[in-house]
Amino acid sequence: MAQEQRYRLVIAEDHTILREGLKALLSSRPDLEVVGEAADGREAVRWAQELTPDLMMLDLSMPRSNGLEALKEIKRISPQTKVLVLTVHKTEDYVFTALQAGADGYVLKDSSASELMLAVRSVLNGERYLGPAIASTVVSGYLGAKDATALRPAFDELSTREREVLKLIAEGYRTKDIAEYLCISPKTVEKHRANLMDRLKLHTVSALTTYAIEKGLVTK
Repeated sequence: MAQEQRYRLVIAEDHTILREGLKALLSSRPDLEVVGEAADGREAVRWAQELTPDLMMLDLSMPRSNGLEALKEIKRISPQTKVLVLTVHKTEDYVFTALQAGADGYVLKDSSASELMLAVRSVLNGERYLGPAIASTVVSGYLGAKDATALRPAFDELSTREREVLKLIAEGYRTKDIAEYLCISPKTVEKHRANLMDRLKLHTVSALTTYAIEKGLVTK
């Protein structure tokens, strides 16, 4: 009789109680094995490189390297590893940025255990899984995309300085660092950022980062 396949999972979550609860839930299934746990993004990347798990359950808000940065790196070094995002963030910016970074599934932390297991099974089977609330967000974002794009100025309408600030923001530099690099004041940097958000109709740093990636200012 053929032995049932066992899937190897890593849980990347900085809250110990939640991480232990997830481990107990997943380990109760005979075909799932939790082979690693990570409390921050760097640990998650290290486990992906060393263990090449079948699935990484990844929180987006973690210390050191955050979840989005870890997600990009995990997909780079271990493309065969499926990544299921488990997070409290449900805004369009977070969802689209995670999906563009390579997430195979996106589930909220207030989901039921049965929904979480459905997400795990779907992703392991090679399907993309979005929780009901997230699917609604994606549809709303898609339907509003044409209007938002129409209102957004062309990329070539941005000034050279605005592009410079946008690039540095997307690369993760702080206001103080950008000011020093461009030899301008922090207040000027903040003004440029506010202007970019207003002109582009993008209201978070993650949204600006996604836009910069789309325009080729930075690589994923």
